[in-house]
Amino acid sequence: MAASPRLAILLALLAAASALAAAQKAKAKPAPGPAGAADAAPPTDVNKALKDDQFSEFKQLLHDTRVDTQINAQLTDSYNGLTIFAPTNAAFDKLKAGVLNGLSPQDQIQLVLYCVLPRFYSLSMLGTLNGKVNTQGSGHDGPYRYDIKRAGNNVNVSTGVNSMLLGSPVSKDFPLAVYPVDKVPLPYELFGPKPPTPAPAPAPAPAKSKTKKKHKKATGIAEPPEADDSTAADDDKKSAAAPAAGVARWAAALGVLGAAVLAGLF
Repeated sequence: MAASPRLAILLALLAAASALAAAQKAKAKPAPGPAGAADAAPPTDVNKALKDDQFSEFKQLLHDTRVDTQINAQLTDSYNGLTIFAPTNAAFDKLKAGVLNGLSPQDQIQLVLYCVLPRFYSLSMLGTLNGKVNTQGSGHDGPYRYDIKRAGNNVNVSTGVNSMLLGSPVSKDFPLAVYPVDKVPLPYELFGPKPPTPAPAPAPAPAKSKTKKKHKKATGIAEPPEADDSTAADDDKKSAAAPAAGVARWAAALGVLGAAVLAGLF
């Protein structure tokens, strides 16, 4: 009978220990939430971050240029994170007709990359930049840039072609920050005024000749070559000697005839 109280105390202690272990196990399990455990993971898929319908056109452009694949790869293998200025559908509606189709495929890629900053910026961090900020878009002269400055409690972003205020972030957890913008950011390098084409240099004047030569006009008839002076003189002598020789022969003949007549008379 004496062992009964001790047994009762032992059983009570075991029951208390079991209850305490169960309570600790239940506390270790996360409470189920409406979003599920997957939403607690860092955002590494830009398409999920842009799940709102207002970004459907931007998401399509990301897909067509395959920049979404590049962004997702960077988000899973980057210590700096990324920031995206995401144009809404209303921003695309403000573009003039044919603006996007007028770009080459390479320029379309650079336009999308221009919306991406190569590191994570919270809104307060952006407000302290106050100057030129590089983007992932680039050209022959290096990265395309924004001029970012604080505007009251907001941040103004200027491209040199257009400017916009940032909307409330739809993703603000590292490694991805996404801010809606009501205009499509247009990089100055692609949409700024082009420098005028320089006028061609005038052709050099032809060099003037020091001696002027007179050229005879062609008449279609070849002119006889000029006679050499020595040849012309010989021809003149032959022409003058020919009559003199004839006169001498006539004089000799007359002399013979005259001698014969005289001989007959005597």
